[in-house]
Amino acid sequence: MLKNRKTFWVWMVLIILMIGIIYKGSSMPYSQQDIQPFLKAHFQWTSETFPHINFNYGGQLITSNDPYALFEFVVRKASHVFEYALLTFMITNLFMTTVILRLLCYLCGPAVALCYSIFDEWHQTFIAGRTGHLIDVLTFDLAGMVAAMMLVFLLDVYVHFLYTGSNHKRHAHAQFHG
Repeated sequence: MLKNRKTFWVWMVLIILMIGIIYKGSSMPYSQQDIQPFLKAHFQWTSETFPHINFNYGGQLITSNDPYALFEFVVRKASHVFEYALLTFMITNLFMTTVILRLLCYLCGPAVALCYSIFDEWHQTFIAGRTGHLIDVLTFDLAGMVAAMMLVFLLDVYVHFLYTGSNHKRHAHAQFHG
Protein backbone atom coordinates (compact mmCIF):
# COMPACT_ATOMS: atom_id res chain seq x y z
CA MET A 1 0.00 0.00 0.00
CA LEU A 2 1.08 3.48 -0.76
CA LYS A 3 0.70 6.57 1.39
CA ASN A 4 1.34 8.83 -1.57
CA ARG A 5 1.06 7.29 -5.05
CA LYS A 6 2.36 10.34 -6.95
CA THR A 7 5.46 10.71 -4.77
CA PHE A 8 6.09 6.96 -5.02
CA TRP A 9 6.21 7.16 -8.81
CA VAL A 10 8.40 10.27 -8.79
CA TRP A 11 10.96 8.44 -6.62
CA MET A 12 10.63 5.33 -8.80
CA VAL A 13 11.41 7.28 -11.99
CA LEU A 14 14.37 9.01 -10.32
CA ILE A 15 15.72 5.66 -9.07
CA ILE A 16 15.41 4.09 -12.52
CA LEU A 17 17.25 7.07 -14.02
CA MET A 18 20.00 6.81 -11.38
CA ILE A 19 20.39 3.08 -11.92
CA GLY A 20 20.58 3.74 -15.66
CA ILE A 21 23.31 6.34 -15.15
CA ILE A 22 25.33 4.01 -12.91
CA TYR A 23 24.86 1.09 -15.33
CA LYS A 24 25.87 3.19 -18.34
CA GLY A 25 28.98 4.42 -16.56
CA SER A 26 29.89 0.88 -15.53
CA SER A 27 29.37 -0.37 -19.07
CA MET A 28 31.97 1.98 -20.54
CA PRO A 29 35.44 0.54 -21.07
CA TYR A 30 38.10 2.18 -18.93
CA SER A 31 39.71 3.68 -22.06
CA GLN A 32 36.58 5.83 -22.56
CA GLN A 33 36.61 7.03 -18.94
CA ASP A 34 40.33 7.63 -18.48
CA ILE A 35 40.75 11.30 -17.50
CA GLN A 36 44.53 11.11 -17.19
CA PRO A 37 45.24 12.31 -20.78
CA PHE A 38 43.06 15.37 -20.12
CA LEU A 39 44.79 16.03 -16.81
CA LYS A 40 48.25 15.69 -18.35
CA ALA A 41 47.31 18.10 -21.14
CA HIS A 42 46.03 20.76 -18.74
CA PHE A 43 48.04 20.42 -15.53
CA GLN A 44 51.73 20.28 -14.73
CA TRP A 45 51.82 17.99 -11.72
CA THR A 46 54.83 16.26 -10.20
CA SER A 47 55.25 13.74 -7.41
CA GLU A 48 55.51 16.75 -5.08
CA THR A 49 52.12 18.22 -6.07
CA PHE A 50 50.20 16.09 -3.58
CA PRO A 51 51.19 14.88 -0.12
CA HIS A 52 53.24 11.69 -0.16
CA ILE A 53 50.78 8.80 -0.44
CA ASN A 54 51.40 5.08 -1.05
CA PHE A 55 48.85 2.31 -0.59
CA ASN A 56 47.53 -0.77 -2.30
CA TYR A 57 43.91 -0.81 -3.38
CA GLY A 58 42.43 -3.80 -5.13
CA GLY A 59 45.88 -5.11 -5.99
CA GLN A 60 47.00 -1.80 -7.50
CA LEU A 61 49.56 0.61 -6.04
CA ILE A 62 48.10 4.08 -5.58
CA THR A 63 50.88 6.61 -5.12
CA SER A 64 51.56 10.32 -5.31
CA ASN A 65 54.55 9.40 -7.49
CA ASP A 66 51.93 9.17 -10.26
CA PRO A 67 49.85 12.26 -9.45
CA TYR A 68 47.52 11.92 -12.44
CA ALA A 69 46.57 8.36 -11.49
CA LEU A 70 46.18 9.41 -7.85
CA PHE A 71 43.86 12.27 -8.76
CA GLU A 72 41.84 10.04 -11.07
CA PHE A 73 41.53 7.45 -8.28
CA VAL A 74 40.17 10.11 -5.91
CA VAL A 75 37.66 11.35 -8.51
CA ARG A 76 36.48 7.83 -9.37
CA LYS A 77 36.03 6.82 -5.73
CA ALA A 78 34.31 10.11 -4.85
CA SER A 79 31.84 9.35 -7.64
CA HIS A 80 31.16 5.97 -5.99
CA VAL A 81 30.34 7.72 -2.71
CA PHE A 82 28.13 10.31 -4.39
CA GLU A 83 26.19 7.97 -6.67
CA TYR A 84 25.44 5.44 -3.93
CA ALA A 85 24.52 8.18 -1.45
CA LEU A 86 22.05 9.53 -3.98
CA LEU A 87 20.69 6.09 -4.87
CA THR A 88 20.27 5.10 -1.20
CA PHE A 89 18.57 8.43 -0.42
CA MET A 90 16.10 7.90 -3.25
CA ILE A 91 15.36 4.25 -2.44
CA THR A 92 14.83 5.00 1.24
CA ASN A 93 12.46 7.83 0.38
CA LEU A 94 10.62 5.53 -2.02
CA PHE A 95 10.03 3.09 0.83
CA MET A 96 8.85 5.98 3.03
CA THR A 97 5.97 6.59 0.59
CA THR A 98 4.61 3.15 1.46
CA VAL A 99 3.00 1.82 4.62
CA ILE A 100 6.16 -0.11 5.50
CA LEU A 101 7.33 0.58 9.06
CA ARG A 102 9.82 3.43 9.21
CA LEU A 103 12.55 1.22 10.69
CA LEU A 104 12.19 -1.17 7.76
CA CYS A 105 12.47 1.77 5.36
CA TYR A 106 15.77 2.65 7.02
CA LEU A 107 16.97 -0.92 6.56
CA CYS A 108 15.54 -1.68 3.12
CA GLY A 109 16.87 1.45 1.39
CA PRO A 110 20.55 0.69 1.97
CA ALA A 111 19.97 -3.06 1.56
CA VAL A 112 18.59 -2.58 -1.96
CA ALA A 113 21.38 -0.12 -2.81
CA LEU A 114 23.96 -2.59 -1.46
CA CYS A 115 22.54 -5.37 -3.63
CA TYR A 116 22.74 -3.12 -6.68
CA SER A 117 26.29 -2.11 -5.78
CA ILE A 118 27.34 -5.77 -5.63
CA PHE A 119 25.62 -6.45 -8.96
CA ASP A 120 27.32 -3.41 -10.51
CA GLU A 121 30.80 -4.52 -9.44
CA TRP A 122 30.11 -8.01 -10.81
CA HIS A 123 28.84 -6.46 -14.06
CA GLN A 124 32.11 -4.51 -14.42
CA THR A 125 34.08 -7.77 -14.58
CA PHE A 126 32.65 -8.28 -18.09
CA ILE A 127 33.70 -4.84 -19.40
CA ALA A 128 37.01 -4.30 -21.23
CA GLY A 129 39.63 -2.66 -19.03
CA ARG A 130 37.35 -2.69 -15.98
CA THR A 131 37.62 -4.73 -12.83
CA GLY A 132 34.92 -5.35 -10.30
CA HIS A 133 36.19 -5.05 -6.74
CA LEU A 134 34.18 -6.05 -3.69
CA ILE A 135 36.36 -3.59 -1.79
CA ASP A 136 34.59 -0.75 -3.71
CA VAL A 137 31.27 -1.99 -2.33
CA LEU A 138 32.58 -2.33 1.22
CA THR A 139 34.34 1.03 1.32
CA PHE A 140 33.21 3.82 -0.98
CA ASP A 141 29.75 2.57 -1.95
CA LEU A 142 28.96 1.74 1.67
CA ALA A 143 30.27 5.14 2.79
CA GLY A 144 27.80 6.78 0.41
CA MET A 145 24.99 4.63 1.77
CA VAL A 146 25.85 5.54 5.36
CA ALA A 147 26.03 9.24 4.46
CA ALA A 148 22.61 9.00 2.81
CA MET A 149 21.12 7.29 5.84
CA MET A 150 22.50 9.99 8.12
CA LEU A 151 20.96 12.64 5.86
CA VAL A 152 17.60 10.83 5.72
CA PHE A 153 17.60 10.47 9.50
CA LEU A 154 18.49 14.13 10.09
CA LEU A 155 15.81 15.27 7.64
CA ASP A 156 13.33 12.92 9.27
CA VAL A 157 14.13 14.32 12.73
CA TYR A 158 13.94 17.89 11.40
CA VAL A 159 10.53 17.31 9.78
CA HIS A 160 9.28 15.48 12.87
CA PHE A 161 10.21 18.39 15.15
CA LEU A 162 9.03 20.97 12.63
CA TYR A 163 5.54 19.47 12.44
CA THR A 164 5.19 17.83 15.86
CA GLY A 165 7.56 19.92 17.98
CA SER A 166 6.48 21.79 21.09
CA ASN A 167 5.90 25.11 19.27
CA HIS A 168 3.55 23.46 16.81
CA LYS A 169 1.59 21.76 19.59
CA ARG A 170 1.34 24.96 21.66
CA HIS A 171 0.17 26.91 18.62
CA ALA A 172 -2.45 24.28 17.77
CA HIS A 173 -3.55 24.11 21.42
CA ALA A 174 -3.89 27.93 21.59
CA GLN A 175 -5.96 28.00 18.40
CA PHE A 176 -8.25 25.25 19.65
CA HIS A 177 -8.78 26.80 23.08
CA GLY A 178 -8.40 30.43 22.06
